[in-house]
Amino acid sequence: MSVDERLTLFLEDARDWEKRATSIPDLFLLKLPGLKGNPPSIAIEINPVDTSGLPTKKRGVVIRSAAELEWIRDILSNSKAVELVQRMDKVNPQRKEPSPRTGADIFEV
Repeated sequence: MSVDERLTLFLEDARDWEKRATSIPDLFLLKLPGLKGNPPSIAIEINPVDTSGLPTKKRGVVIRSAAELEWIRDILSNSKAVELVQRMDKVNPQRKEPSPRTGADIFEV
């Protein structure tokens, strides 16, 4: 079955807000419910994973289209954004690493 066919099945069969891990680390599929006359859709969620491949944050960065991905890519490649994050790392206290979890259904891309 092709990726397009499996994405169609995910869109049809998944529950609203269901998240599925992909074979790409830190990327998840997310089914968005229909809203204000728009039909349900699929988005990508970027969310760092722990050693078991499970997301470490409740909600990551949600990308709904190729245009949004390009917009985010431009923001993240801005040298001032990189500098700001580096300065934040110097000021913020160290955080402990999350403990490992088990199991995940993987969507092969």
